[in-house]
Amino acid sequence: MTDHLNRAQSLEPKKTEGLGEEGSVCFPEREAGVCLPDKRVFQRAGPETEMPFFWGKTALDPQARCAAQEEGLDNGCLPLPKKVAIIHDWLPEVGGAEMVLAELVKVFPQAALFSLIDFIPEAERGFLKGKSVQTTFLQQLPAVRRFYRSYLPLMPLAVEHIDLSSYEMILSSSYAVAKGVITGPEQLHLCYCHSPIRYAWDQQEQYLLHSGNASGLKGFIARALLHYIRIWDSRTSNGVDAFATNSRFVARRVWRVYRRRSRVIYPPVEIGAVPEGSGESGSYYLSLGRLVPYKRVDLIIEAFRRMPDRELVVIGEGPERARLEKSLPKNVTMLGRQSREVVLALLSAARALVFAAEEDFGIAPVEAQALGTPVIAYGKGGALETVVPTKTGVLFLEQSAECLIQAVKEFENLSFDKRVLREHGARFAPERFRRQLREWVSDKWTRFQAREEKAKMRGVSEAF
Repeated sequence: MTDHLNRAQSLEPKKTEGLGEEGSVCFPEREAGVCLPDKRVFQRAGPETEMPFFWGKTALDPQARCAAQEEGLDNGCLPLPKKVAIIHDWLPEVGGAEMVLAELVKVFPQAALFSLIDFIPEAERGFLKGKSVQTTFLQQLPAVRRFYRSYLPLMPLAVEHIDLSSYEMILSSSYAVAKGVITGPEQLHLCYCHSPIRYAWDQQEQYLLHSGNASGLKGFIARALLHYIRIWDSRTSNGVDAFATNSRFVARRVWRVYRRRSRVIYPPVEIGAVPEGSGESGSYYLSLGRLVPYKRVDLIIEAFRRMPDRELVVIGEGPERARLEKSLPKNVTMLGRQSREVVLALLSAARALVFAAEEDFGIAPVEAQALGTPVIAYGKGGALETVVPTKTGVLFLEQSAECLIQAVKEFENLSFDKRVLREHGARFAPERFRRQLREWVSDKWTRFQAREEKAKMRGVSEAF
C-alpha cells in the first residue's frame, strides 16, 4: 500500500469526459438471516417516478433538437428561460451536492445564485465560475460557519425572505429548505431534490440518538421543532411545479413525504483521467467518506478486525475519527483527509471499495467503478441503482460485521473486468446529467408557457 500512496501523492490532476445512460434498478431479494442476495430482481420506474430519460430518447419533439445541443454547454434549440435564479441550501464546504450545483451553473451560466450562507474558501470556488452568491441574514449570525445546522429553526424564515420575484424560473437544489422559497403564479419553480429533510422525516430517531437528544427535555424540544419543520416542509412542496431526484430511492421518499412524482436524473460523477498505474489492483481494501455515524465506518473496521490477514485503508475526516482511532487494529490504516489526486489514485489501486452506509445515491461507489475498482456495498438505498451484483461488486443485506465478512469472502471468489467496471461508471458522467437536465427543464418550461398562454387567452375571452 505504501507504494500506491507514494505514487498517488506524485500525481497531477487530469480531466476527461465520457458518456452514459440510466438503466434498471437491481433489488436483491431478502430472506431472514441471509447476508447476500440470491438473485437480482429488476424494477422499472414505479408510481412515484415520471418516465425517466434514457440515452438517445427524449420526451421532446425530435424536431425541437439540433446538433449544437448534443455536445458541450450550448443549449442549442431547446427552449429555455432567460431569467433564471438558482437557490442552494447552504455553502459551508464543497461536497456532492455542490458538484450538482456546478453543473446547474454550467447549464444556466446567466443565472443568479442564492444560498442561505456561503463560506466556501476562495481557492475552492472554481466550480461557481466566478459567480457571486447572494446570502441571507444567517450569514451574519454568530458562529454560523461552524454551527449552521443549529440555526435550523430560523432557516424557513431566512429562505422565505429571499426575493426572487424578478425571475421567470427558479431552480432549487434542495436537501433541506431551498425548495421553500416563495414564488408567484407566473413563475416556474423546479426542484432538484437530493432528499427531503432526512432528520425531520424517516431518519429522525437515528439523528436524535446520535446527537444525544433522544430523551428528556432536550428530546421533547427537538421533536417539537422537527414536527414544525415537517409541517413547513410538507406545505412548501406545493410551491414546486415539478421535482427531479438523484435516485429512485429518493423518488420513493419524495412520493411518500410529498405525494409528488419526480423525474430521476442521476447526479454527475467526474473523476478526470484514470490515474497512472491504475491497471494493477493493490492488496488493500479501501473505505472512503466522512467519518460520521451513519457511514458505519465502525462496522467496517470491526469486520476487518476479525479478518487480520486483510488490510483496510480508511480515508476521511469527521467527528468519529477520535473514537475510531482509540481501538484501531494493526491491519487498519487511517489516513484522514487526502487531496483529490491521492484519493483517486488510492481508489483506483484498491482491491475493492467497502461501503457500509445507506445513501440516497452514493458518489464514492460510482467513482470507484469508473476507475475500474469493484465495490462491496450495503444493499440498500442508492447502491441498488449503481452496483451490479457479480458484475461490478457485491451487496450485503445487513449492516453487521458478520454479513460484511461474508461479502468480502464472496467477493474474493469472483473476478471482475475493469473495462466493464469503467464503462458502467461512465454512465454517470456530467455530460449525461447536463443533457437530461436541459431536456427536463425545457419540457417543463414549454408546458408552463403553454398553460400561461392558454390562461391569458381564457381571460381575454371572458373579458369580452
